[in-house]
Amino acid sequence: MNKPSFRLRLGHCTIPARDLESLVTFYTDVLGFYVTNRGEPIPGMGELVFISQTHEEHHQIVLVHSPDTPPRNIMFADHLAFHVDSIDDLRELMDRLTAAGNTSAAPISHGNAWSVYFTDPEGNGLECYVDTPFHVAQPYGDGLDLTMSDAEIEETTRTRLSTQPEFQPFSQWRDTMAARVRAGSE
Repeated sequence: MNKPSFRLRLGHCTIPARDLESLVTFYTDVLGFYVTNRGEPIPGMGELVFISQTHEEHHQIVLVHSPDTPPRNIMFADHLAFHVDSIDDLRELMDRLTAAGNTSAAPISHGNAWSVYFTDPEGNGLECYVDTPFHVAQPYGDGLDLTMSDAEIEETTRTRLSTQPEFQPFSQWRDTMAARVRAGSE
């Protein structure tokens, strides 16, 4: 089967919420989202809260009140990921999580991204990440010490990746992938 001519990009996601107000507080106060709308779309259906961090998207997430949602417990395999702009953003996130009493944060280097995985108050898995200047075959996971300087983090990552399969500058990998996509190959 040929690849489609369109490309998908994440528009928004929905997250079930047993304690809706707790999640609204977490996503707005800790992660910096804004409530754009809220209400009950259909009588008998749970309340919906639409949240976003940008004026370009009415909602990036919809929290759906669902009192009977089963708990989750594997944040690395079942999570929602958000791109951030810098390692300092990850540091600020860690500080905000700590201030909010969230002890679930796990900083990880994937070689091609530096990430912080954590859960919201209902156990929904989240990841915030910033791209590194490198590519390495995935999956790859290593520790990430956010107390180090940006330069130390980059050099430590480069050193640890240098012997890994497919290690190269991300720009080189991106150029190769762009050619692949243009050619329609798998």
